[in-house]
Amino acid sequence: MKAKEFNSYCRGLPATSHVVQWGGADVWKVGGKVFAIGGWGDGSTPAVTFKVSKIAYEILKDQPGLRPAPYLASRGLTWIQYYGEPGLSDAELREYLARSHHLVAEGLTKKKRRELGLDPA
Repeated sequence: MKAKEFNSYCRGLPATSHVVQWGGADVWKVGGKVFAIGGWGDGSTPAVTFKVSKIAYEILKDQPGLRPAPYLASRGLTWIQYYGEPGLSDAELREYLARSHHLVAEGLTKKKRRELGLDPA
């Protein structure tokens, strides 16, 4: 997945916001909380970081092209970084990004979710 595709997909998820920080990374948030980070250091090699469930973390952390996310996983958080082949297909990566968005949104207060239109009134 290229940077343009990553940003387009994240932009299409509900109630998202985008900032560029941490050395030029595309950081996507829902309710002010990070759900995805994308970096393309040399313009083509991706480093896409996303939150996963504890079970998914255990399954993905040792797969080729995937690793526990630097800085985040070392603090006990269940974040995975896709950094190369074979890693995940674009379709699989989109699915994990959507799940990450959902997991982070789930952690917001009910009031915040309602404000963002993520929970019915």
